[in-house]
Amino acid sequence: MRNLHVTIDSNSGFCFGVVYAIQMAEDILDEQGYLYCLGDIVHNDVEVERLQKRGLRIIDHDQLRELKHESVLIRAHGEPPSTYNIALQNNLTLIDASCPVVLKLQNRIKTSYDKDERIFIYGKHGHAEVMGLLGQTSNKGIVFENIEELMQHDLPPKITLYSQTTKSTNSFYNIKNTLEQKGYEVDSNDTICRQVSNRDKDLRKFAAQFDKIIFVSGTKSSNGKVLYQVCKDTNPATYFVSKVDEIKPEWFADGDKVGICGATSTPMWLMEEVRGSLLRESV
Repeated sequence: MRNLHVTIDSNSGFCFGVVYAIQMAEDILDEQGYLYCLGDIVHNDVEVERLQKRGLRIIDHDQLRELKHESVLIRAHGEPPSTYNIALQNNLTLIDASCPVVLKLQNRIKTSYDKDERIFIYGKHGHAEVMGLLGQTSNKGIVFENIEELMQHDLPPKITLYSQTTKSTNSFYNIKNTLEQKGYEVDSNDTICRQVSNRDKDLRKFAAQFDKIIFVSGTKSSNGKVLYQVCKDTNPATYFVSKVDEIKPEWFADGDKVGICGATSTPMWLMEEVRGSLLRESV
């Protein structure tokens, strides 16, 4: 593995919602040395471990119910109303780092629910953001992951359609068009975050420029799985790693141009570590 030419994608790395949440956590950790966080602050194990070493304490909803008189960070994914009710009961101070795009979506879904509309959410079952969205409907909304799953439901003539903020815009509009072709009236609400969805197009351009692509992402990241596939479809010589020691020298040939990119939950420092490792190996 000699003379590798390594470039990091400048458009990869944390979206602004994650940057905001982590900055907020770091500021409080600097002040008081510890902070509770409801769920992983970001779907990247290496970044979570870094913050845990600084005093971040990850808790789940069961632990939240037992916690009293403490401060708890709400991560960018947002939370359902029940979480805020528990905080009131337990005298918890919530540091709300919910992404503004997610909060806007929550408010729109709540407005639709208050009008007794039948709400369908294109998203991943059990995903933290989706649980927060469902909470706005008293858990009466229907979540589906693809058109086949949606069609298994007894659908009303008029459908109010929403999407998790990190889903594909193309897939969302394909679902809308398919429903309309089948005779349903669709009130579609495109609430997909463009900072995330535009990465699809940007990554295709980036991946096409290199002999090899190293895609860096946490294994829990939904966005990471989608964007990795985008890279792989564009450049078959794309390799998924979640940390530096997963890189294998046999992937590379002498003089390869190597591109490094990642998900919206991938820290830039981790991509820089990957780059540093490749450059050390190629000396």
